[in-house]
Amino acid sequence: MYNKKTIEDVAVSGKRVLVRCDFNVPLKDGKITSDKRIVEALPTIKYLLAQGAKVILCSHMGKPKGEVNPKYSLAPVAARLTELLGQNVALTADIVGEDAKAKVAALKDGEAVLLENVRFDAREEKNDPEFAKELASLAEVYVNDAFGTAHRAHATTAGVADYLPAVCGYLIQKEIGIMGKALANPERPFVAILGGAKVKDKLNVINNLLTKVDTLIIGGGMAYTFLAAKGYSVGTSLLDEEKIDYCKDMMKKAEEKGVKLLLPIDTTIAASFPDPIDAPIETAVVDSDKIPADKMGLDIGPKTMELYAEAAKNAKTVVWNGPMGVFENPTLAKGTIAVAKALAESDATTIVGGGDSAAACEQLGFADKITHISTGGGASLEFLEGLELPGIACLEDK
Repeated sequence: MYNKKTIEDVAVSGKRVLVRCDFNVPLKDGKITSDKRIVEALPTIKYLLAQGAKVILCSHMGKPKGEVNPKYSLAPVAARLTELLGQNVALTADIVGEDAKAKVAALKDGEAVLLENVRFDAREEKNDPEFAKELASLAEVYVNDAFGTAHRAHATTAGVADYLPAVCGYLIQKEIGIMGKALANPERPFVAILGGAKVKDKLNVINNLLTKVDTLIIGGGMAYTFLAAKGYSVGTSLLDEEKIDYCKDMMKKAEEKGVKLLLPIDTTIAASFPDPIDAPIETAVVDSDKIPADKMGLDIGPKTMELYAEAAKNAKTVVWNGPMGVFENPTLAKGTIAVAKALAESDATTIVGGGDSAAACEQLGFADKITHISTGGGASLEFLEGLELPGIACLEDK
């Protein structure tokens, strides 16, 4: 799974190359608020242009549900690419229609064009073979560089690979290289930190990581189901009753495998969930086995922050996925901030799996002190589960 051909393993000079990127950038009033995803695609695009390829870029944006919706047009992306590359990147009016074909046919070596949002066609998410074939007919080589959608088997992430030589770009190469090594052959001690709301979202991840890590740290809303499994009363905290036995099994599995399973020893509690989410809130800290019946745990407490930070600092490899508390609230973000800070200060190889954890590191200014921040939340989670990602499985092996 980790040893895939890259853009450097195929001849691209003078060829039409279809590149699947992740240009699903946040927009406000039609303006891009963060161009991070565009910037991360540049090394692959620049390499192909410098090699004299005719580059056909494609991506989805948002969830237009298979219908043309101007709100989700990639026009702002085409404009930003034009600025960043210092050369014109035209946007096609359709995906596989007359305009796309004409603009692709007009490409000269070292030029790029951007296809309109591929999800404007309902066949994209259905991975329709006819649609994949039409897309493939525009090009001679296929490059997947969209790790953020690699866990989806769509026409542009997997289907076109049936009709074209398929390789990965630098971004996917980096993702599978760093995360693949961490899982297959980590420097030890190997510590995984899992947060987020629900146990059920992380069931398979916990199960898979228990066979690989030296220490597994649990925080966030799902910690309360583990605490309940220890026989503690968790008040009105988030609780996944159906998963209490599963948590007991996991604690037993950890013990049998000699894996340290760390749970919060103290908890930041409040009367209720903040509403709105960033509203000022009155909190207190109690030991994890003393949560009052009418209160809910919303973040890890200071003793737990120290315990978790210590484990991260003594590790050689750390993987972190999911916040420790209600990160959107300044009062309840302290646990997540403490973990982000510990990773930033650690000498270990530190890997942060997309989503909220990545946002936390970026907002706090720690991003440059983390070895690798994944560009895909769902994809990095499935990677940690040990699942094969369709967008990577379809690429040619070296």
